[in-house]
Amino acid sequence: MFKRARIAAKSAARRSTFARRVLAALLAASLLPAAASSVEARDPLLAYGARIVGDDARTRIVIDFDREPRFSVHYIANPERIVVDLPATAFGFPAKDLAARGLFKDIRYGKMDEESARIVLTTAGPVKLALAKVQADETGNGHRLVLDAEMIDKKAFAELVKTQSWSDRTEAAQTTSAIPAPQKAAPGDFVIAVDAGHGGIDTGAIGVDTKTEEKQVTLAFAKALTDRLNKEPGIKAFLTREDDEFLSLSQRVLIARQNHAGLLISLHADTLKQKDIRGATVYTISDKASDKLAADLAERENLSDQIAGKETVAEPPEVADILLDLARRETQAFSISLAESVLNSFKDQVGTINNPHRHAGFRVLQAPDVPSILLEIGFLSNADDEKLLLDEAWRGKIAGLLTDAVKRYRAAVMANGG
Repeated sequence: MFKRARIAAKSAARRSTFARRVLAALLAASLLPAAASSVEARDPLLAYGARIVGDDARTRIVIDFDREPRFSVHYIANPERIVVDLPATAFGFPAKDLAARGLFKDIRYGKMDEESARIVLTTAGPVKLALAKVQADETGNGHRLVLDAEMIDKKAFAELVKTQSWSDRTEAAQTTSAIPAPQKAAPGDFVIAVDAGHGGIDTGAIGVDTKTEEKQVTLAFAKALTDRLNKEPGIKAFLTREDDEFLSLSQRVLIARQNHAGLLISLHADTLKQKDIRGATVYTISDKASDKLAADLAERENLSDQIAGKETVAEPPEVADILLDLARRETQAFSISLAESVLNSFKDQVGTINNPHRHAGFRVLQAPDVPSILLEIGFLSNADDEKLLLDEAWRGKIAGLLTDAVKRYRAAVMANGG
């Protein structure tokens, strides 16, 4: 009896193994289209090659993909840009293969979020795509996206922008609604938004030696700072972005406000034409820049949305009034207090530039009720700063000093009844 039971069990096991093999074969043969398409949806496209040819009248871009890409095209004015939206895509070709030329003065591409990527073509004048199509590669191994651009007049471009149905106006609400609140935040906790500058398609500055992208540096520092802050009792810090994704400037501000942050610290590592300048700088908001360096930096940082192909939407008059009021005098005073606390922590520990507390009209600092600073940890245009910015031990030291600054700031606020 037991022998028959063992034989039956072995027979059942063989049938089960055979069934699994048949199922695997069906999947491999794509006889289960729903499952196959689900797997495909999880895998990003691979853009493995690119080339650009043409002149200031007509320019062609060709991008090679491992499989057929779905895409859509939109036009944005002020400045004129063509935006090509794609599903999640890994861009594996050298940047020099798609360097701007002809009708295009700047070309950016990269991740927008987990499910989408974007190519942004900033043009030298009004341009339209006379051809935008996907065709199979001659070898049968993939597909290519072909974009033929030609110059048009301003009136024709304005009509393109006017008649298209695409708009970014609802994107901020959709994106920020999915941002989780800080974990385990209890009543009375001091909540801090740590903002890693740039991300996704917006790479930020590029290192002078290693060619490291600013978005990678800022995210590494943001994670180190968040981890260090969360070790302090009564302090809960969270990241505005946790990976390589694009967030508009207004989204960063909204995320801080939605999570009732008491502070926003935005981290950056820019580049300057003067490569000998190095050290940290702390910026607060102002309608008038403290100096030309601050004004130029704010102008570059405020272009982040344009780099990613975001449509510029005018603020309602009542919102603009709040922003022009420098986020109210009380919030501005708290921001300055935090900046001073940071510089006191850095004294004799971290090198700073001359006049290290500066101010300008940074859009990421415009929350009317969240004291905010923008911290330039160092400059990727300086070789010595670049080495420090990529040093894990240095990140830990900066995180510790910033945590000390936050603790002193919080103690002062609490002492004043805040």
